[in-house]
Amino acid sequence: MGKWFKAMAVGLVIAISAQFMMGFASDCGEIREQVLRLHILANSDSEEDQQLKLAVRDRILEESGELFETLGSKTEAEDSVKEHLAQIEEIARQEIEGQGYSYPVKAECVNMFFDTRVYEDFTLPAGQYDAVRITIGEAKGHNWWCVLYPMMCLPAAQPKEALEETFTASQTEIIENSDDYQIEFATVELIEKLKDWLSF
Repeated sequence: MGKWFKAMAVGLVIAISAQFMMGFASDCGEIREQVLRLHILANSDSEEDQQLKLAVRDRILEESGELFETLGSKTEAEDSVKEHLAQIEEIARQEIEGQGYSYPVKAECVNMFFDTRVYEDFTLPAGQYDAVRITIGEAKGHNWWCVLYPMMCLPAAQPKEALEETFTASQTEIIENSDDYQIEFATVELIEKLKDWLSF
């Protein structure tokens, strides 16, 4: 009777854990679906190229902020980006040339894999995300990223409000309190990396 009870208890714990993990993974999937990221890749990891990357970042965020300030959905944000993609690329090019470099630059809308990443006080789970990608020169240096929608990295951003307006309470909890979900984040990243590997 004791062994049977222990077996039932272990089975119940496993079932509850699996159910929780399914809910966590589902929330992570919905988070990814509602996010539009900005991803800037430097020419190299030299100090000069990394500083140039940050200068391009600052210029883009400063001059593109108005494109996202009144948008109410990710779809609207994507439409705005596609409409102004050439403008965003030109902003980056002007900054590069103004800094005395002649690197080529490209702005494009992509869907790409990101590892679990922390931005200030927020954590985004690993997986495929839609992103505006800016590549500078050979794009072999460390990258910089942030979230364009919901508006979390632009000058007028109110990150806390943006989260609450875009995500459910459980999704916001995941994004804001990653320390409480380290095992879950690691599990999701492992699963998403496997899915990404199998897609090739």
